Amino acid sequence: MKPRITLKKIAKEFGVSISTVSKALKDSHEISEETRGKIKAFADYYHYKPNSLALQLRSQKTSVIGVIVPEIVHHFFSTVINGIEKYATEKGYNVMVCLSNESYEKEVSNMSVLTNGSVDGLIVSISRETQQNQNFKHFEAIIKDDFPLVLFDRINDAIECDKVIIDDVGGAFKATNHLVEIGAKRIALLTTQDFITVGSLRKKGYIKSLSKNKISVDESLIYKIDDNLDLYDQIKEVFAVKNPPDAILAVNEIYAAIALKIAKESGLKIPEDIAIIGFTSGLISEYTDPPLTCVEQHGFLMGKQVAELLINRIESTAPAEFQKVVISPNLKIRRSTLDN
Repeated sequence: MKPRITLKKIAKEFGVSISTVSKALKDSHEISEETRGKIKAFADYYHYKPNSLALQLRSQKTSVIGVIVPEIVHHFFSTVINGIEKYATEKGYNVMVCLSNESYEKEVSNMSVLTNGSVDGLIVSISRETQQNQNFKHFEAIIKDDFPLVLFDRINDAIECDKVIIDDVGGAFKATNHLVEIGAKRIALLTTQDFITVGSLRKKGYIKSLSKNKISVDESLIYKIDDNLDLYDQIKEVFAVKNPPDAILAVNEIYAAIALKIAKESGLKIPEDIAIIGFTSGLISEYTDPPLTCVEQHGFLMGKQVAELLINRIESTAPAEFQKVVISPNLKIRRSTLDN
């Protein structure tokens, strides 16, 4: 008796994706005639029959979209989720949110659960650990199965799907220019480790601005913060040098708020002695003393944009080119850089 054959086994036999096998068996002209013939002959030989229950589950629309974010307490991610929820609700979809907690294993586990019939499509911001180990096989697997996917904020260009980001380079460029315009000469950068894409891009914008303003890049003023270690102790080092900076650009509002706290504890006046800018205009930035100037990332708009791309992809009847949407940030000037 011949063993029961499945789409997965046929795909493995020919070294192709499950979706390719499915299309070949449906005589799709997207697949070459030679490949179609081989796959159909193999399926006939083993008396392949579609799993009717699996087909029913696969074709059944859940009207739910999944979202995986690294953390939810971060103001930026919470506003993105609000934007996703708003647009999805208007289009008749519900939203299921999962946290990766910056873990590769958790991200893989969440994706496995959500893509097993629970949701119609997926929105993801890549975890820190995934970016560090550069292992994107879990994304490649669902893309091969034509599962709708949109990445936002933390992305990787090698992953072939729709993406939405802000112009991180442009945002850091605007912020650094502002610090130069108010008279800063020694501008420190509080950034992430290089494998985190947003930090790396914001560093590029910072360096681009210094170059434009004919200010030499001083590597000793670039602090790569490790989020797994004590943030306060790391940022305190900025103020412990003989020739401290007169301005700080931080790549998120947590770094900026900690820098502001340490500056005040050190007896420095803000912005007279040191000016500080952060990314993300959340409640932390608004209610520090003084309030922090920040690069506004427009998280709510980003959320609506990623939801629109995903739902369009889910409801599309024909394949379309993947899109990469870039949202332009703006600078919200408060008293940490301008004494009103």
